[in-house]
Amino acid sequence: MPENDDDLRPSWVPKEKNPEFACSVMRGIDSAVNSVTDTKYYPKEPLRRVPLRKKLSVEEYVEGVKRGDRMILAKAITLIESNAPKDFDKAQRVLQALLPRTGHSLRIGITGVPGAGKSTFIEAFGQLLCQQGYKVAVLAVDPTSSITGGSILGDKTRMQKLSREPNCFIRPSPSGGTLGGVARKSRETMMLCEAAGCDVILVETVGVGQSETTVRSMVDFFMLVVLTGAGDDLQGIKKGIMELADAIVVNKADGDNLERAKVTQGEYERMVEFIRPATEGWKTHAYRCSALKKTGLLELWAVMREFEKVTKKSGAFENRRKRQIISWVHTMIDEHLHNLFYEDPVIKGRLPEVKAAVLAGVVSPSQAVAELIRTFDIDRAAARQRETTGK
Repeated sequence: MPENDDDLRPSWVPKEKNPEFACSVMRGIDSAVNSVTDTKYYPKEPLRRVPLRKKLSVEEYVEGVKRGDRMILAKAITLIESNAPKDFDKAQRVLQALLPRTGHSLRIGITGVPGAGKSTFIEAFGQLLCQQGYKVAVLAVDPTSSITGGSILGDKTRMQKLSREPNCFIRPSPSGGTLGGVARKSRETMMLCEAAGCDVILVETVGVGQSETTVRSMVDFFMLVVLTGAGDDLQGIKKGIMELADAIVVNKADGDNLERAKVTQGEYERMVEFIRPATEGWKTHAYRCSALKKTGLLELWAVMREFEKVTKKSGAFENRRKRQIISWVHTMIDEHLHNLFYEDPVIKGRLPEVKAAVLAGVVSPSQAVAELIRTFDIDRAAARQRETTGK
């Protein structure tokens, strides 16, 4: 390689070293710098390659999760979240082996508009549970950009104190554009956390207001976090999300905002009188708390435990779990058929032509769909998937 690297030097870097210039430019891993003479040289021998990470077997995943190994639990969740066809079978075998250890935790969904203080509440509430001896898992779903497809995944960074608790496991996941901000693999992730011995699962969602209903289909207790000044009584009733809430919590009830929080609590308490309870045999009420001052958290935990006691006694708890499993099956069927259809080579080849015909007004959208469905051969698509996955 040439020793002259002027062509690699950015235009904003001075040619002569300047102590006032704080930045430096490194050529890359194929070059090195003599620590004495400060000159660059290029080794003739190839640099040592970093060995690939060892891939765990199904048995290693299962045993690691059973003993609560946080690193293996994180790797198992990564395996579950993988979209690679080669990982699907292995992930399902891990889940199947851990299935008897699942279903014993209390699943709590926490939603609300952005800025309501969900992350701050979860950190304070999670610390309270850890101090009482519970093992907690936090599944924080971050919004995915519709433009770049990326997510910040910064909730673990924001929950600095909670992330240091030995009895707490925090897993941020991208929403993937899912309505309601619930990651596609959140249910499987929840099962892994339960198999690892977690007593309480806290699911924090994106918080998109009226559209956020998917989380209700995967938790036992659904909590809506609200702010003061969110609108009048009629505006509150119009929010369909309130019909799904088992508790409405007015957060940031401290300082100068305390009196407004009391007024807002009363308003929401009146609103729920006109709404059918979200859970059979349980009356939804409005509460207030301050995650910053850590007030009202113990009362909320007592409400959740009372909810668990009442619904288990009436059978509503178990019935909801059964309905959620069936709903999960239906969702997986829809997803599977969706993937088979759009990954079929024949459909991929036909789709641009059909789209162009629809845009040109030659055929109607309904005719286009009917033609694509007639073209689709599910046996051919299933055979191709078996070839891809090796099964």
